[in-house]
Amino acid sequence: MTAIKAPYFEVAQGKRTFYLTQLSAKIVVKISYAAVRGQDDEEGAIQRVLNTSRISGIKAFTLAGGDYPNAIVLNWVSAKNRLKRTAKDISFNSEEFSAQIIDGQHRVAGIRAAIEERKSIGDLQLPVVIYNGLTTKECADIFLSINEEQKPAPRSLVFDLFGLASSELVDPAAVRARDIALSLNDDAESPYNGEIKLPGGKMRKGGIALSTAVVAIKPLVEDKGSFEQIGLTNLEDQRRVILNLFLALQGKYGNKWDEKDNAFLWAAGFAAALQFLHLKLMSYCSGKQSFEQSTIADAIALGADNLIRQTDIKGLGGGKAVAEVYDRLLDAFRPVQKKAGKFKI
Repeated sequence: MTAIKAPYFEVAQGKRTFYLTQLSAKIVVKISYAAVRGQDDEEGAIQRVLNTSRISGIKAFTLAGGDYPNAIVLNWVSAKNRLKRTAKDISFNSEEFSAQIIDGQHRVAGIRAAIEERKSIGDLQLPVVIYNGLTTKECADIFLSINEEQKPAPRSLVFDLFGLASSELVDPAAVRARDIALSLNDDAESPYNGEIKLPGGKMRKGGIALSTAVVAIKPLVEDKGSFEQIGLTNLEDQRRVILNLFLALQGKYGNKWDEKDNAFLWAAGFAAALQFLHLKLMSYCSGKQSFEQSTIADAIALGADNLIRQTDIKGLGGGKAVAEVYDRLLDAFRPVQKKAGKFKI
């Protein structure tokens, strides 16, 4: 058992007071735990079950040297390991189950996993907020104030900042998807020239948010994704395939492409088109050894009588709208098949 002493600031906010301090990562993971609502029968149990995929991501982020400027928020609950304080320091013993985690359980779990792989991570200094003896209601109030009232940054801004951040701290697939989305926005040939909505841009109806574009493109470009499976791994080839898809669709609409009732100028249509590329056109075009605009256009029977319009999906929720546009594309899919040969089975 190790005695820990750390300087602190006492902060009063409304009816509650907390201590703001810094502790090493190895101490934080030792003394803290998550009390899960519905599973743990104790005061202060407000956490959800851990998401293992998030933990692996945080572990990788930590090992890559990621920063943790936001405080881990704890509720000190141990009766035998009491939190002591003087005018300058707080002190306690390094004992397990001393403090519940109010906010930051995935960060703590990811950092713990990183320490198991690289012991020196344990010396990482973390900002920590410590409340003392809160009730379940108080823990819930604080959790909600952090996770509901203090909204995270818009996803479009996050994806936009990927172009500035250190390479080891960003998602390579999201960076590639962002590069393609920006190319669609900047290329004079692109049907989406000026139609990708970037952070800081003027608010308007229609257009495709950068976050929507990145999320839609990412399954195609990620590690072991659709493009890699057929050997298209460089940026220019991937960009051109996606551009050819939208040029083929634009050709079906002709001078009606720029009309606001064109479903593909809205988020659901954009996402559905890329889902169609991912699930149908990728294998079809690969089999024909051609991703040319003409190959794609020949396989999609859209014309004046069956163009997909925004009014057709008005009132549908995001997922349902995407599914409706995808189904309409599927109905229009007319693959030009070669004469069947013998298959090896």
